[in-house]
Amino acid sequence: MLVVGRGATPTLVAREASTLMLVGGEPVGPRYIWWNFVSSRRERLEQARDDWQAGRFVLPVGDADE
Repeated sequence: MLVVGRGATPTLVAREASTLMLVGGEPVGPRYIWWNFVSSRRERLEQARDDWQAGRFVLPVGDADE
């Protein structure tokens, strides 16, 4: 789960034992998103998209059937 907000007071309730990571700080600028790829540079995102579509990514072990 990802919660993004300014001045918000979110409430999180876990149904089982969980690990929580809280990250905060100043905004880092614009982000570009395509599918599972996120970048602060549009050109880098486009290159990742092209590499993915061309099959140039090495898939994790056991995940080659996607």
